Amino acid sequence: MGSSGTPVIQVAVPSPLRRQFDYLPPQNKAAAALLAGMRVRVPFGRQQCIGIIVGKTAASELPRHRLRRIIEVIDTAPVFDNEHLEFLLWSAGYYHHPVGEVIMNSLPALLRQGKPADAAGVQHWSVTPAGAGFDAQTLTRSPRQRILLQLLQQHPGGLTAEEIDALDVFSRPALNALVEKELVQVRQRLHHEMINHTPAANIALTPEQGEAIETVSSSLHHYGCFLLNGVTGSGKTEIYMRVMHEVIQRQQQVLILLPEIGLTPQFIRRLEQGTGTPVAVYHSGLSDRERLNTWLLARDNRIQVILGTRSAIWIPLQAPGLFIVDEEHDASYKQQDGFRYSARDLALVRARNANCPVILGSATPSLESINNRSRRDFREIRLSQRVADASMPRLLVLDLKHSVMNGALCGTLHQHIRNTLDKRQQVLIFQNRRGYSPAYLCHECGWLATCERCDKLMTLHKHRRLLWCHHCDRQSRIPERCPGCRHDMLIEIGHGTERIEEDLKTACPDANVVRIDRDTTRRKGSMAEMNEDILSGKADILVGTQMLAKGHHFPGVTLVVIIDVDSSLYSTDFRATERMAQLITQVSGRAGRGKHEGTVIIQTHFPDHPLLRILLEEGYMAFTSRLLEERRESGLPPFRFMALLRAEANRLTDCESFLHEARTLLDNRNRQLDIAGPLPAPMERKAGRYRMQLMLLSTSRRTLNESLHALLPDLEGSKLARRVRWSIDVDPQDMM
Repeated sequence: MGSSGTPVIQVAVPSPLRRQFDYLPPQNKAAAALLAGMRVRVPFGRQQCIGIIVGKTAASELPRHRLRRIIEVIDTAPVFDNEHLEFLLWSAGYYHHPVGEVIMNSLPALLRQGKPADAAGVQHWSVTPAGAGFDAQTLTRSPRQRILLQLLQQHPGGLTAEEIDALDVFSRPALNALVEKELVQVRQRLHHEMINHTPAANIALTPEQGEAIETVSSSLHHYGCFLLNGVTGSGKTEIYMRVMHEVIQRQQQVLILLPEIGLTPQFIRRLEQGTGTPVAVYHSGLSDRERLNTWLLARDNRIQVILGTRSAIWIPLQAPGLFIVDEEHDASYKQQDGFRYSARDLALVRARNANCPVILGSATPSLESINNRSRRDFREIRLSQRVADASMPRLLVLDLKHSVMNGALCGTLHQHIRNTLDKRQQVLIFQNRRGYSPAYLCHECGWLATCERCDKLMTLHKHRRLLWCHHCDRQSRIPERCPGCRHDMLIEIGHGTERIEEDLKTACPDANVVRIDRDTTRRKGSMAEMNEDILSGKADILVGTQMLAKGHHFPGVTLVVIIDVDSSLYSTDFRATERMAQLITQVSGRAGRGKHEGTVIIQTHFPDHPLLRILLEEGYMAFTSRLLEERRESGLPPFRFMALLRAEANRLTDCESFLHEARTLLDNRNRQLDIAGPLPAPMERKAGRYRMQLMLLSTSRRTLNESLHALLPDLEGSKLARRVRWSIDVDPQDMM
């Protein structure tokens, strides 16, 4: 081991190796000036890369003459404090993921690229006093200028380029022309400089809401987890805002997590109007500069409310006072590839570290959260009534056996839809499958359009003339003739949202049908536009996937139709029935949120399935009680802790050999683990690679984590590991 008076600098670099690397300080820099959290440029192999200093040590396992020097110190101060660094190191250890990848991937892209850790303004256009009173209709020869001026007159607080672009009217020449005419002004602004909203008048609270606010507010000075278990439409957001207001008054920060980008526009407006405080946003739909600005403003406590999706959990906060995880049950809080972390679970860790409360909100809490109610620091708050005297929707079940079908809908449903439209009310059709049809086959010989890389069916996207694999993203043109027999008898089987939209436009030609799925919301701002159409009443029928099930408030929707629940009732994934119940309950909650009563109609071939009957007749909590009993008897989470050791390779035998070796190592060390496998993954072949997994279960989380920690060095040194791509998934949510 090398040692001398000069400390050795420990650096985390983005490498699949699960350790830190030792370097000497640069020639022109004293070791005392190098602090944990600073970015440095270092030689790594034959290349250079950017890493983060995580510590210092007096000696290294390598002889001192073999240690390389840091090339450059990028920062004059750490990009985050020691407390945040400890959180990142803990996360890497808990999920058994390479520490360098965890730390570097937690940073905004511009910081990973070595750019300065400085916030830069975003261009922001607003009308001048002259522009506010100018008649835009006189700009007859400049239609772009007229449209932009009218838009900015409607938004006296101003708009950013992104916000204007989201409405498809951005034109820099037209904006520059308006600036020259002194009708519009442009400034560089940061989030915290945006104009504050005047708080909206407080609405009357229900007794349950008032009690919930009092309960959480009395605990703002210490850690506690509050499960806000409220039926859909019970006013959970109002509770968030009232508690947030108190945190903001204490000059502390709030981090709010949402499961989907599409929820943010509507949510931002409600939060800013409810609290009178600007909200900074952090999600993958923003530019790199916008994400960096939010990250830095939050780190420096220059913004108090941060709203984001899963990745926002990595934002450092200078004065954390409250964490909120909305729709806490949602599976999208778990990263499903690379670093497989759970943002919901990490929010609890961050709140405990900061000694502040965390609120988990949901109308359909996860089984893990329901089971955690027995913990001393975990408290459930129930909201059993909707606000504004709104009633819960009535549920109807349509037995599809022997029914006459008209496309994906049975004949009876069309009459319900027409009756709803005649009353000038809105209809929501839920089908959690995008595309035109999930199968495309030859009626003559039985050929099926199958993905060559996944051994899964290709989904037909008719309007784009594509066959699309939703697992590996492979696309191909629709063949004019069958590749097998050369006949042209190619037919569509099954219904996706695209086909249902087409059928409804034919059946209801006078109705405005709006489809909401990943295909129709790819363009920036499209989801916000659709929200406006729905809320204004321009949309009559909404057709969509689970994007419609999460948190939206559509007061005009009185009829909800759920097309298909049958596939979840008999799935091999033990979590499938839980997710089915959550989707049914959440989608049903979109009905009857306004002044009219709502109705939910569920189509199924299995109306007498026991779990489905319990859900529909006794409610979600009765359903979870039954499901928890089944999980306990089966020894499955949340009653035992689980991890998956996943392996994928070009050859199935390589996966199998690697996992057999891992199992032998585990069997020799620990008899307290239950191990299943090696087993083929439910999707055995994906993107041209074979996939297998080893399932580890234990009643002790410590036993499970210690076993994985001891296993890692052996796996990294295994010759078989060189032929496979392997990963560890702690607390897996997806068995695929």
